[in-house]
Amino acid sequence: MTRLAIKTVRKRDGSIVGFDASKIERAIQRAAMETLQDRGRADGIARRVTQLVVGRLLGRYKGKSPGVEDIQDIIEATLMSEGYGRIAKSYILYRESRSQVRFTKSTLGLKDDLKLPVNAVEVLRRRYLLKDESRRIVETPSELFRRVAHHVARAEANYGSEARAHEAEDTFYRMMRSGEFLPNSPTLMNAGTPLGQLAACFVIPVEDSVEDIFRALADMARIHQTGGGTGFGFSRLRPRGDLVGSTKGRASGPVSFMGIFDKATEVIVQGGRRRGANMGVLRCDHPDIVDFVEAKVGSNALQNFNLSVGVTDKFMSAVVKDRPFDLVNPRTGKSDRRLGARSLFDLIVNAAWRTGDPGLIFLDQVNRRNPTPRLGGIEATNPCGEVPLLPYESCILASINLDRMTTDDGTLPIGRARVDWGRLRDRIHWGVRFLDDVIDVNRSPLEAVEAATRATRKIGLGVMGFADMLIRVGIPYGSREAVAFADKLMRFIRRESLAASERLARQRGVFPEFARSIHAGSGRRFRNATVNTIAPTGTISILAGCSSGIEPLFAISFVRNVLSGTRLFESHPLFEKVARERGFHRRELLAEVARRPSLAKVKGVPSDVKRLFVTAFDVTPRQHVEIQAAFQKHTDNAVSKTINLPTDATVEDVREVYLLAHRLKCKGITIYRYGSKVSQVLSVSEEADAPQNERPDFVSAEIDYSGGCASGVCEF
Repeated sequence: MTRLAIKTVRKRDGSIVGFDASKIERAIQRAAMETLQDRGRADGIARRVTQLVVGRLLGRYKGKSPGVEDIQDIIEATLMSEGYGRIAKSYILYRESRSQVRFTKSTLGLKDDLKLPVNAVEVLRRRYLLKDESRRIVETPSELFRRVAHHVARAEANYGSEARAHEAEDTFYRMMRSGEFLPNSPTLMNAGTPLGQLAACFVIPVEDSVEDIFRALADMARIHQTGGGTGFGFSRLRPRGDLVGSTKGRASGPVSFMGIFDKATEVIVQGGRRRGANMGVLRCDHPDIVDFVEAKVGSNALQNFNLSVGVTDKFMSAVVKDRPFDLVNPRTGKSDRRLGARSLFDLIVNAAWRTGDPGLIFLDQVNRRNPTPRLGGIEATNPCGEVPLLPYESCILASINLDRMTTDDGTLPIGRARVDWGRLRDRIHWGVRFLDDVIDVNRSPLEAVEAATRATRKIGLGVMGFADMLIRVGIPYGSREAVAFADKLMRFIRRESLAASERLARQRGVFPEFARSIHAGSGRRFRNATVNTIAPTGTISILAGCSSGIEPLFAISFVRNVLSGTRLFESHPLFEKVARERGFHRRELLAEVARRPSLAKVKGVPSDVKRLFVTAFDVTPRQHVEIQAAFQKHTDNAVSKTINLPTDATVEDVREVYLLAHRLKCKGITIYRYGSKVSQVLSVSEEADAPQNERPDFVSAEIDYSGGCASGVCEF
């Protein structure tokens, strides 16, 4: 190619960057492939037209810097003059779609210095970027990550040199900016601000007195104001109708008090950004368990709560054997009455089928893995169920983006990548260090929380982008190979997380309650009582540009509802990549895919691609649970995973999921049947096989939905 006289290009914001002819060639090649479906012809046309475009640029802008729009105009004109009208049309349509994205971003009122997707920009605008008193955004995305990195790295000064703190800050910043690693939402929102509350999850005890109940309510309010989510065990409250000694009246029961907590949550907005979320847990042997199980059936009650029944091995055994089960008054410790265990279990699965609630928490399995049993038993979890905590404990969470932890640099064919174990190990060690630093710089909302959190120093390093990693390495989600892969992957993550915590213990000391932990006699010393958690990742996976947590993809192509009625079409980037590489990329095909929750019945997509690009609707309930169990095996906290079921799933499907989760030693289980809630953030057509002129709208998702639970309760 002719030696270039043009050295620079003027971007749309006025900045000057180096000229790169390969970008022109890739853009033309993309349009040619979409039109011709022939790799050889597309490559040849792209090379020839690029040479012509460069020549025209030299003639018109020699010694000057053309603008991006100038270059694109010449590309269009050259394609037309050379007789490639159809390719020009494809190029123009792509150009217009990018223009729409830029326009949408401009309406959001912020400078996107990282070139993030529109949905990521909108999520940043809504929740994370700092604003002044007039609600104007005062930082860019990269400045947000620098703010967080700088604040967290301040802890390093307690243990080493100033140079070490600077090294940590730069590493934290690079990991976040690249989307390889992101902490939980409160850390992104509050680091480096006067609020300073960085923890995601809290458990607040609720004791059996009016004073204690309303103290817990006040504690919840303070935590929600700072961006945290709360979990409660209501099992200590006396049942409805029980004697109140001080007044000789009758108790109203835990469900009625939960209603008060729910109403308070409704009016408390977290920093003006979002509503709070709660988990309510009631033991299976509480006399009010039936009221609890059916609290959401046929009503709009407790919409700010996820509900879970705390079940025991004894109860599950009684279910299997169809035996009666004692309901015990927590005030007296005596049996209130007997209930058929299977009958109660039937009520639970029917309610879950109808409403998505309640889930189950397997209390005995949770407490078998309790790292500090001498400090007390665990009765509750955070709102999404992945962090079982003692009273007043909190937990700091973060996730590694597995999509960035492979050998795929963008040039490998889909399915040919391998896990980059060295890079993953490095990010694990830095991630554990980051979370331990967060504990030191965190400003807890309650003194009791501060004391309990520092006593055990629990952290939760998890993952997101698991489904994307499977695609890159060529393993179908839900397959036996995927389960084995999940087991191997999480075993590695846990081993390295413990090694990182052990290293920190040598440098900084063990957690204060180490002597009363299960680790005390192990011969190993740890900085943190727990190290791993699999969180749903909600909005942070949108920022990272990857699939949510360990969930399968929720759709391949879909429409995202952005703001003010704006709807943007999205396709999974790896699907678009393989479609272009394999020559079946067409706009009509993507539109057809976007009408269906699965590729199974889409014509024109090769069978091996269908096998690899699995959505939640392709995964059986058993496969969902087996993936969760594989991760739980090597996770010392718990795993948040929603067992997504289609609308036509049966009550029996729910029953089998719950029983299987117990057999496979999960710590908890949650199902969601599409359409079981009036309000959900994912809309899936159930009539995709209707005639063309009768088909409903596309699969659509709200701006902040990344997969997992479509109910919209869990926002963390």
